[in-house]
Amino acid sequence: MFEIIEKYQLDIMLGLSSTCMAFAFLLFFTQFLEKKRRLIIFTVESSAAILIFFDRLSYIYSGNTTMTGYIMVRLSNFLVFAMTPVVILGLNLYIVDLLRVEANQKTMLKRLRFVNIAAIVQIMFVVISHFTGWIYYIDERNIYNRGSLFLLCYIMPVLCPLIQLTVILEFQKAISRLARVSIVTCIFAPIIAGIIQIFAFGISIVDIFMVLVAIFLYVFSYIDVNRAVIRAHKIEIGELKDGEKRMKRLFDQTTSALVKAIENKDEYAQGHSQRVADIAKEIAMRSGMDEQKCEGVYYAALLHDIGMVGIPDSIIEKQKDLTEDEQKILKKKPIISGEILADIKEYPYLRDGVLYSNEKYDGSGYPEGLKGEEIPDVARIIAVADAYVSMTSNKRYREPLPYIMVRQEFVEMSGTQFDPVYSKIMLHIMDRENSCKKDDRVMDSEIVCRAYKEQVSLGVHITDVVKKIYFDCDQLELKEGEYSSPSIILFDSYDKRFHKSIKAINAYRYLEYGEIWPDGHYVSTAARNMKIEVVEIPEKKKKRRAVKKEKKKGQYEIGMAKYDDHITLEMKYMNHKVKAVISLQDNTKEAYIGITGENCHIKNIIVEETGKKIGEGDIERISDVIRYTDRIESDLPNIQIDRTRSAYTEGIELEDEVRLYFHSMSLPAANLVWHCPYIVLFYSSDGKVGGEDYREYAMIKINGEVSGDEDIAENKVFMKKNENFKGWEKWKEETKEGIDCFVLFERHGNKITTETENLGIAIENTTTFHGEYDEVYVALTGDEVAITDIRIMK
Repeated sequence: MFEIIEKYQLDIMLGLSSTCMAFAFLLFFTQFLEKKRRLIIFTVESSAAILIFFDRLSYIYSGNTTMTGYIMVRLSNFLVFAMTPVVILGLNLYIVDLLRVEANQKTMLKRLRFVNIAAIVQIMFVVISHFTGWIYYIDERNIYNRGSLFLLCYIMPVLCPLIQLTVILEFQKAISRLARVSIVTCIFAPIIAGIIQIFAFGISIVDIFMVLVAIFLYVFSYIDVNRAVIRAHKIEIGELKDGEKRMKRLFDQTTSALVKAIENKDEYAQGHSQRVADIAKEIAMRSGMDEQKCEGVYYAALLHDIGMVGIPDSIIEKQKDLTEDEQKILKKKPIISGEILADIKEYPYLRDGVLYSNEKYDGSGYPEGLKGEEIPDVARIIAVADAYVSMTSNKRYREPLPYIMVRQEFVEMSGTQFDPVYSKIMLHIMDRENSCKKDDRVMDSEIVCRAYKEQVSLGVHITDVVKKIYFDCDQLELKEGEYSSPSIILFDSYDKRFHKSIKAINAYRYLEYGEIWPDGHYVSTAARNMKIEVVEIPEKKKKRRAVKKEKKKGQYEIGMAKYDDHITLEMKYMNHKVKAVISLQDNTKEAYIGITGENCHIKNIIVEETGKKIGEGDIERISDVIRYTDRIESDLPNIQIDRTRSAYTEGIELEDEVRLYFHSMSLPAANLVWHCPYIVLFYSSDGKVGGEDYREYAMIKINGEVSGDEDIAENKVFMKKNENFKGWEKWKEETKEGIDCFVLFERHGNKITTETENLGIAIENTTTFHGEYDEVYVALTGDEVAITDIRIMK
């Protein structure tokens, strides 16, 4: 190693000198170092540059007996020995400044003061030695030689760094790790070099190491400064973020206060704005808007009703329908809202959202009658979210609408009242929530009925699994001519509850089949047929029942089950039981039992599932089977789908092009726009829906709705209402009368295009498969529809 240094020593010296001079020059442009530290490092760098530069010259001119050589040898050696303590002095001043900044050491330590004095003493000693030859002398050949006191000049490069090391060790906890590493490196380098230099004559080890110390000091200082700058930047960013969070909290609190003030005007509006804001933000997120835009949608939705502050309380609290003049006043709400928020120039979307949220997609809204994408997207989103929350909330004039009715509203109003993109997203949100939603309503444990049907319990769903209901009944105090007895009501309703108001009956599609009393009396209303039989319990069974009396769960016991359109029911009380068979209008109908009574206290109501299932032949049939598939049968058997996807055709394998023809007739009980045929694209190993390894790529309803598993395929649908479309009511009427349908399937690589048009609803859907895929099959299904005369052309 020494041979390499000796061989390239002059080049190394020139490189180190240039580096130090460059660093010293750059310090003039450094902004992040404070002036005092910048001056200290400049002193160290410039001293090191002078030291190594003139040390190089001393080697170059050594032995040169010219006048120039004579001067340069003496000048160079003097500056080399003089600059060494200057570098040590600069390092010492750096440590003093470091302790001042990081350890809050205001006064200089005695040890460091000693190092300063020692450096100055050595400089004076070098000056004296220049004339006395104590450290070095120049012989007659103009060559440098060590003097008798040569070792004294290396005491400082060894002793002073050791003193500095004790200081660093004492204050190590107060000094940053990077600063400690840099100082310790700078301390040990001269010590090691000084020891080596004693034995390595002819190589300037000490000088090279001293210059390296200066370079390391500069580099570490810049790294430390950069870290400090980054740390300060992070602190600044953190403070900005904290400030932003504080401002956001303030905005949230201010907004919440405004919303609370608005909602206090109407007890039925409590929480409305917050729900609208949450739904609107979710729609925005699902539509692909960035986070900032989603936040804007959220706050605009939160404030969409702020104009209510300008609407008279008499209109807000009115129970009856509004007059024409009152409706005109209410329609000023978005204008008032826009005026209130117009001055918030930083967030113009707030004004746009509230001002235009009552516009309709077809241009029939207010206040300006904007149409389609003329309406700001934030307002179109709020319109969808506000409508959803309004329909699903309890109002002064009605109860919340059921999911199925709200869903139909969005399907029917897509493209007219609502933006079709955002209403489709709303449907996906609704369907997801409905599929995950559990019915957490608890069966009433007791009810008190003075007047008949004053209270009716939550309906118990009748299915093919046998259920039993137990309850006790106490008679209330009767007046002359009054009657006391419990009874059961058989009904169907979207919310599983009994209804008697006209609005609720229409909203929840409430249908009452009939009522049955424990004595066998009954009333048939909408049931197709009812057969009631009262059976006396034999004496032996009475005795057995008496023995087991303590195990009875109630005075009354009701057992019931349903298969297709027939219900079997048995009510036991005291020494008799009522056996009933009820036939519903058709297989599409659901049925619930509600318990009620007159002048009685019904208590200890218990509902149990026995686990026993019934099937075909377990219930006496008292009405004929109703089928709507008695038509011509072609390539595939006719099917009747009584409930959502309750039946399917066989799978048809899709080739390059397949044409499918069939006749469709929605069942008489159908009342929703999706009570129509569905087209299912799928794969299974046996070619059947639900078969082994089943994968569903797309389900296309001929009313324009499309869904599928997004993990395995992407569906892009284009749905258009053309001139043949006469409105959804007419559409439902004609699908009940029966329509002929045609579907075209075209397969190109990993894509399948499905096209169909029915009563003015034109659909073109492209299904693109992700990755590899196997054969693809198509099957027909639907909801409350009969599909007949199915023909396949390939």
